[in-house]
Amino acid sequence: MEKNPKSLLSDLITMVKADGKIKRSEMQLILKLAKRLGIPENEVSEIFEHPQPTQTLYSEVDRITHFYRLALVMQVDQETHETEVGALKNFGLKMGIRPIVANQIINIMNEYKNSPVPAEELLNIFKIYYN
Repeated sequence: MEKNPKSLLSDLITMVKADGKIKRSEMQLILKLAKRLGIPENEVSEIFEHPQPTQTLYSEVDRITHFYRLALVMQVDQETHETEVGALKNFGLKMGIRPIVANQIINIMNEYKNSPVPAEELLNIFKIYYN
């Protein structure tokens, strides 16, 4: 489990809020991820009101996983706004993820609009640029 799950959830909430509106599908995903992170539902609204600072992720696996979660949150409402893309790339930069990688992840996610991107395809993108 992550060291500070509330910080990671706070990042996801920031992504949800990036386009200025929160849809039901986005809220459902936030609650599902909060449950996986061990955060009770009553604490989620507190995190909405009082965001936590972004946590530094040192493990490559943690960074890839978190970036993918951020991208999933961006696309869960099946609308991608420029503000969301900008927020995702900004998070990526803070995590040391190159903009070209972020662009490729966004492009491949557009190909899989109604289903998750296979993990192998995501890992292949990262392998090209980081090995």
